[in-house]
Amino acid sequence: MFQALHETVEFIKRKTNNFQPEIGIVLGTGLGGLVNDIQIEYQIMYSNIPNFPISTLEFHSGKLIFGTLEGKNVIAMQGRLHYYEGYSMQQITFPIRTMKVLGITHLFVSNAAGSLNPDFKKGELMVISDHINLQPESPLRGSNDADMGPRFPDMSQPYKRDLITAALKLAADHNITCHHGVYIAVTGPNLETKAEYNYLRVIGGDAVGMSTVPEVIVANHMSIPVFAISVLTDEGFPEVLEPVSLEEIIETAKAAEPNMTKILSLLISKL
Repeated sequence: MFQALHETVEFIKRKTNNFQPEIGIVLGTGLGGLVNDIQIEYQIMYSNIPNFPISTLEFHSGKLIFGTLEGKNVIAMQGRLHYYEGYSMQQITFPIRTMKVLGITHLFVSNAAGSLNPDFKKGELMVISDHINLQPESPLRGSNDADMGPRFPDMSQPYKRDLITAALKLAADHNITCHHGVYIAVTGPNLETKAEYNYLRVIGGDAVGMSTVPEVIVANHMSIPVFAISVLTDEGFPEVLEPVSLEEIIETAKAAEPNMTKILSLLISKL
């Protein structure tokens, strides 16, 4: 992996005139609009980057964006990668390792998720305070490179507490409904049954999705402070469960995106 990382990073540096990012951003399903607030200096398609997996989803752009946001140099993934697309955990988290080697000091992650908590409604936001990983393997499985991180990284605080506190205060100050809770990562791509939603709630989940946790594990492995936020796009309440389509999920994500973007932008401006 070290050789692949070196090749990828050197390619990106050449293409971006040695751009030095401070903040890494991963934009989830239906949440690519934050790019409109970035003063873009460079853009590279994933398909043109050596060793980079290519997003197979038609609603994900598959592009690395380099520029400034709130006075900070940022690198944004417009379109993330998922385990259910057929990639290994090491492949879908390779961009996080690339961003770290390029120089990021913080990682901001967004996603679309289903609410498990009856008090958290569709269209609202949830800052992730902790997670439960139900995906079938860890991105750290296999031999460990001590130069990247420890064999057994601590995960007692996977999400930066001061950023969580600051985000919730910003949301309250701007009258944005924003909860905090536990995110459960599942494999997908199918949504859950009534019994599965009930199980996920019983074991402590407030929201469920198919991403984020692998990136967060790798970020913690490489000592990158993380902030993550979910747009709640559907409701997995067993008693009143209704069918939901991808089109509805994306529509809800886009409607809630301005509030999420405001919180992320304000939070980044305070770093």
